[in-house]
Amino acid sequence: MTPIGPQLNQVIAEYATRREQAGHSKDGSAPFFVLRRGAGVSVAIIEYAFRRLRRYAGIHRDDGARYQPRLHDMRHCFAINRLTAWYQQGADVQKLLPQLATYLGHVSIAATQVYLTMTPELLQEASVRFEQYAFPEVHRD
Repeated sequence: MTPIGPQLNQVIAEYATRREQAGHSKDGSAPFFVLRRGAGVSVAIIEYAFRRLRRYAGIHRDDGARYQPRLHDMRHCFAINRLTAWYQQGADVQKLLPQLATYLGHVSIAATQVYLTMTPELLQEASVRFEQYAFPEVHRD
């Protein structure tokens, strides 16, 4: 289960209604997202659509990297942005990591750690947190 916002929930509910009106299977084991003839939408189709959308939006890497941005990279961005926000909020990041792992669908924190690459923003927030821990007598404005 993945929490979603009210707007996405509305879009999915509308899709479900149209899907049902088109006569697609209601069986719980049937794919939810289907093509016109009822076949499930494959990962390849989703990745192709993302590549087209990325090109249309003008999003690309030109730094010589092997890969262009992938749909899966959004998970990495989400994990890093969530971690950075927790640091900025002064939250207990170690206590919250299991929640992040669960949200991402991981059984263990070790699987989530793959997503937690260092960014300048995250390094800055972690440095501030360490400074507060190591030098509690120093007052920071």
